[in-house]
Amino acid sequence: MRVVAKWLGAAACLAMLGSGSAVARDWSVIKDSGTIIAATEGAFYPFNYFEGPKLTGFEVEVAEAVAKKLGLKLEWRVVSFDAQLASIRQDRFDFAIASHGYTPERAKSVDFANPHYCTGGQIAAHKDGPLTVAALTGKTVGVQLATSYSDNAKKIPGIGEIKTYKADPEVFSALKAKKIDAWISDKWVIKGTLDKNPDAGIVAGEQVFIERVSMILRKNNKELMDQLNHGLAEVMKDGTYATLSQKYFKTDASCR
Repeated sequence: MRVVAKWLGAAACLAMLGSGSAVARDWSVIKDSGTIIAATEGAFYPFNYFEGPKLTGFEVEVAEAVAKKLGLKLEWRVVSFDAQLASIRQDRFDFAIASHGYTPERAKSVDFANPHYCTGGQIAAHKDGPLTVAALTGKTVGVQLATSYSDNAKKIPGIGEIKTYKADPEVFSALKAKKIDAWISDKWVIKGTLDKNPDAGIVAGEQVFIERVSMILRKNNKELMDQLNHGLAEVMKDGTYATLSQKYFKTDASCR
């Protein structure tokens, strides 16, 4: 869902649960250890976020269900989004699940599992604000730094200014305060945010683009890829995925 634009000393950006030693692990090593190590951001509601000290969210619960299907314990690493691609290439965890949308550029660095949800960039603004792409002409738009939303906003002709923020909650706060005219982000993030803030006077507008979101892992780790895909297929088959999708989105978020 979001595209890393720069590495910028990514390893130094890690904030982790558990140890952060670098280990290149194939499926046989993971299976023998009984534990799979996953990374997420922990700041992207409703996909991965904290409720007090507890890490939770749609992607967190999907990953935990996949690990259970594979007969493994899951150990989390919390890693800033813009550090994840570099860190996975350094083998600091086995896979990441943090709303990574597929792009050809990113696929040069990591491999993508089968998608665990489909989404797209969407505009949000005050009710009397710019709610279509055409209406963004001359307006100030807020996006999260180093994401596909930032990249796609730059492609929209006529936008007056693009302001970048570290995380989506900061963009939403800026929009509420009318420091920006519109916010472009993941459609599910916008839905979740607006559902939690019904009195903000902000509504969802036009969808800007569509993308498929997957777990990512280091390149050429085919057996682990096959196992993750198998686990995800089983989670979808037995109804767990549908239950989680309804819990977080009240609809089917899959790409089917």
